[in-house]
Amino acid sequence: MLGAVFVGINAWLPLDPLKFCISHTDCKLVILDAERAEKLEPIVDELYAEQKVIGMLVVNAQEGKGQWRRMEIFDKALQNSAAGSPPLEEESVLAEDEALIMFTSGTTGLPKGVLSTQRQFLTNVLNTQVGPRRAILRRGEDLTPPPAGPQKGALIAVPLFHVTGLTSYSMLATMAGMKIVMMRKWIPAEAVKLIRSENVTLAGGVPAMVSDLLDSSLVGHPLEGLFFGGSPASELLASQAQVAFPTARLSQAYGLTETNSVAVGIAGEDYMMRPGSTGLACPVNDMVIVADDGRVASHGEIGEIYLRGPNVMKGYYRDPDATSQVMTTDGWLKTGDVGTMDEEGFLFVKDRIKDIIIRGGENIPSLLVENALYEDARVREAAAVGVPDRRLGELVAAVVSLKAQYGGKVTESSLIESVRKSLPPFAVPVMILIQEKPFELTPSGKIIKSQLRKLAREHWELRQKNIPKSARANL
Repeated sequence: MLGAVFVGINAWLPLDPLKFCISHTDCKLVILDAERAEKLEPIVDELYAEQKVIGMLVVNAQEGKGQWRRMEIFDKALQNSAAGSPPLEEESVLAEDEALIMFTSGTTGLPKGVLSTQRQFLTNVLNTQVGPRRAILRRGEDLTPPPAGPQKGALIAVPLFHVTGLTSYSMLATMAGMKIVMMRKWIPAEAVKLIRSENVTLAGGVPAMVSDLLDSSLVGHPLEGLFFGGSPASELLASQAQVAFPTARLSQAYGLTETNSVAVGIAGEDYMMRPGSTGLACPVNDMVIVADDGRVASHGEIGEIYLRGPNVMKGYYRDPDATSQVMTTDGWLKTGDVGTMDEEGFLFVKDRIKDIIIRGGENIPSLLVENALYEDARVREAAAVGVPDRRLGELVAAVVSLKAQYGGKVTESSLIESVRKSLPPFAVPVMILIQEKPFELTPSGKIIKSQLRKLAREHWELRQKNIPKSARANL
């Protein structure tokens, strides 16, 4: 063990935020693939000039051109190190030592680095087991591991630069002695093939992935566990999944990057009886719902979800102001999500305070999309919102108003193409409504986003029904 702090960066980010993540976290060693090497090569001198990065290693170099300026090939570096360097002494690591930085999307549109200790990170290993083990105990079954047999597999088809993939699924499978079967990209037919060939008994992911499995030839396969994560699954999808895979114990969890993933979980009969719930707080976590007036909400009353426990982050790296905005002095994390809690303590997530669009588990700040729209000289105002999608949960849409001189001269398709160069593929709007007149504003000058969200969803629903509708919107 090096004793180094791991930094997980979203590989699909455009160049500028990718560079920000590397520089902001003071990375010394950057390990990347051929595609990222190609993207970063034009600014490699800048990264070294900041005197933070001291080395860059490219894995799977054969997938690209094989050589990049000021970057080493990982395999060659490993061979050279083994041949001529003395073995390194293992670093002593304590529970409160810093362990990792994972990025989350913030209201500024730039990622925020969530810094966590070894204890905060490893607490999740136990939290991920709470829901399934509670379900086993409720059935009166034994928690003793079954007799040894052929090694079982766990399919990990979500990115390791998100806590869902790194700290939940991978860690849970490792602790259970399972074989980890990884997919670089979600392809339903390939997932079905791997599940069958690799003795995969634990599978799942964001709701879209489970939805794909329901439409595949895998239906009826004797899975032991099927999980939802990244974004809440609909009640209908949960019930359909149980019918399609009757041997599987379904589970869902709630957490954030700031809680190192799971803080609330549900599985088995508890889940099927309450498919709209994300579960009970884990034993090491406290959870309260805080009403708008600052008091603890009563049962069934909506409010912001607060969490506390040993898995809650140390803070946002090099951003004390942002940390103080979400952390109270007595350790409570303000999640930015709103929900209710019933008499038994089950959580029901209702909405998000932040204007984050969750597309297939990928958090997309609305400001990121809006800033890209504002790069187009024709746009006067822009608002990015989510529209519903059965597979992915939400898709990105936007409403814009135009500058007066461009009225009637701008098409939806031209705006979509305009932002495509500035956004990762998953953040490109599927629909942009064009409004000739300025947005209606609040007395304080803010865009009334709830009104625009309603408008966008109405238009999107009409489009899904194949009813012709002009892209030009009227409020």
